[in-house]
Amino acid sequence: MNCPAGTQAKLLRVVQEGQFERVGSSRTITVDVRIIAATNRDLEKDVAAGRFRADLYYRLNVYPITVPPLRNRRGDIPLLVEFFVPRISSDLGKHVNQIPPSVLEALLKYDWPGNVRELRNVLERTIITTPDQVLRLPDDFKRSGTKIPEEHAQAVKLENLDEMTRQHILRVLESVQWQIEGPGRASEILKLKPSTLRSRMQRLGIQRIKKG
Repeated sequence: MNCPAGTQAKLLRVVQEGQFERVGSSRTITVDVRIIAATNRDLEKDVAAGRFRADLYYRLNVYPITVPPLRNRRGDIPLLVEFFVPRISSDLGKHVNQIPPSVLEALLKYDWPGNVRELRNVLERTIITTPDQVLRLPDDFKRSGTKIPEEHAQAVKLENLDEMTRQHILRVLESVQWQIEGPGRASEILKLKPSTLRSRMQRLGIQRIKKG
C-alpha cells in the first residue's frame, strides 16, 4: 500500500465516518464498507517514520494475515507450478504439459526474492523458450544453482517476453510458409484462433516480407 498523505486522509474518513464526496461534487455520500487491503511494505516502520498515518493503520489493522515469503513455504512451489504452467502455456499458444523432477528440484532450491510474481515470470520465460511439451529451464538458471543472474531476479520485462513470443510465432509461420488457417497451419500449431493470431501478429509487428 503506497498512499500519498492526502489520499490517506480521505481513506481514513471513509473508514472512520463512512462518508465521501465524488470528484466534482459537494454532496456527501454515506456508505457502509469493509476494506481488504494488501501490501508488501512494513507499515509499522512506515508509521514510525511518518510515511503512513498511525490512525489509518490501526483502523485497517483489524484482522492482519501475514503471508510468509515463498522461500519460507517451499511446499507451495509445486502447487504454484502446476497452477501456472497450463495457464501460461495456453496464453502463449503452446502445449507445455510435462514438468521433469529435475526442473521442479531447481525451482525448489531457488530463494525467490521476488516471491510468487518472480516465479510466474520465470515460468513464463521458460515456457516461451521451451521448444516442445517438456518444460526446460533456461541454461543461465541451471548454471546459477540457487541463484539466477541479477538481471532475471526482478520481474522479466514485458518487452523481452514480447520479443521471445514474436520470434516463436515467426518460426512457426515460416515453418508453414505463412499459412495461418487450416489443419497443420500456424493457428492450429499455436493453439490460437486465426483471428487471435492475426491480432497478436499485428500487436507484435509481424508481417511477411515478400522477396524479390
